[in-house]
Parts: sequence; structure tokens; C-alpha cells
Amino acid sequence: MIKSIISLIIWPIWAIVFLLGASIYYLLMIFFSSNRLHPIARLLSWLFMFFGGQWFKIEGKAPKADKGPYLYLMNHSSLFDAFMSIAAVPHYVTGIGSIEQFSWPIWGRLAKRYGLIPIERTKINSALSSLYKLEEAIRMGTSAIIAPEGTRTTTGQLSEFKKGAFHVAKNTGVTIVPLALKGAYNAKNKNDWRINPGKISTVFGKPIEQKDYENIDIDELKNKVKSEIEKMLNQ
Repeated sequence: MIKSIISLIIWPIWAIVFLLGASIYYLLMIFFSSNRLHPIARLLSWLFMFFGGQWFKIEGKAPKADKGPYLYLMNHSSLFDAFMSIAAVPHYVTGIGSIEQFSWPIWGRLAKRYGLIPIERTKINSALSSLYKLEEAIRMGTSAIIAPEGTRTTTGQLSEFKKGAFHVAKNTGVTIVPLALKGAYNAKNKNDWRINPGKISTVFGKPIEQKDYENIDIDELKNKVKSEIEKMLNQ
């Protein structure tokens, strides 16, 4: 009951802050690129988490932007995941999002203008086309974030990792950076409309360079990254 009451207070406040922040950011994107606006995106992400009742912190060391690009691979469990990753990564990143997101009011417009790449996972040719676009962006020097699980976990445990992100890594030779989003499932998961105020954190894992994975296959690489993220989540 208490959790429900708290959530009924937080949700309207969060919605107002999100609408104002999203509107300001959308207007700024008319005049500036997402790359230049990344500091604003980070600030807004912090605010969205704060007014969502979350105390956010960053653990570990973010890789230097000039040594990139990077492929950040994260666990996916919460409404706050996007904000946790954007607030933590100190430079602009693109990424892949389910095509359904691009039809959502406000968020869909933001995602499109920001530079996210829509993916339709149920259609193989369409999904491959999206991955090719992501590979091209990486080759042009833009870092990216992907959740290899594809969709949010419904159990709080890591779901099976799909292979797409690891094919992208193999095809581009990009440095992989594992990201563990801790506390996100407890804060707001897919099974519950309520928000649980608390502490959440983004943990940077040790970068995995091409030389570290060029001689292993996709499944080994997938298991290696999953193991690293699990280890960070359990620390």
C-alpha cells in the first residue's frame, strides 16, 4: 500500500519533469546535433532519475572518448535503463531500439531525432538492415549502446543474450565495454506499474578490445560479456 501511495505521488511529478525536459531537448535538436547536445542529454537523464525517486551514481571508469568508438553492452531491466546509460557515458552514442518505441508519443520523436536506429526483430531482413546501419555508424567513429537481451527481463535475472550485437563487434572490430545497470529492476520493472525509490548505479566493466576476442567465436564472446555483466551485478 505504501509503495502504491508513493508511486501515485512520484508519477505525476516525473511526468511533468519529463515533458518539460523532453520539450526543451526537442527544441534544441532543431538547432544543434545530438553529438553537441550530449551534455544536456546527460543532465536531463540525471533529472529524470532524481524526480523518479532514484539516487544515481557511476561506478568504475568510463573509457576515453578519443580512444573509441565503443560498443557498450548492457543488461535491460527497467524504465530507467536509457537514462542510466546516457547519464553515465560521457560522449554521444547511438543505438538500436525496438521499432515499437518510435510510435510512442514524445519518446518516439525524441528517439528518432536523437539518432537511434529502429529494429524490427521479427523480420530477419529488416533486423539485418538495422545492424548494418549500426556497423556503418561505428565505422564512421560513433559509439553505440545495445542491450543484447533485446527486451527487458521479467525475472530480474539476465535473459539469454542474442547474437546480433556480437556479430556487429566481430564485423567492425570495435572495443566492447560491458555495462551493468544495478538496482534498475527494483526501481521500476516491467511487471509492476509502481516506482520504488532507491539507489541505482551504472558500472563500467573492463573494455574488451578486438585482440581479446578476435580468436574466439560468437558464442564464446557472448558468454564472456554476459559473465562480466553478471559478475558486476552481483558485486
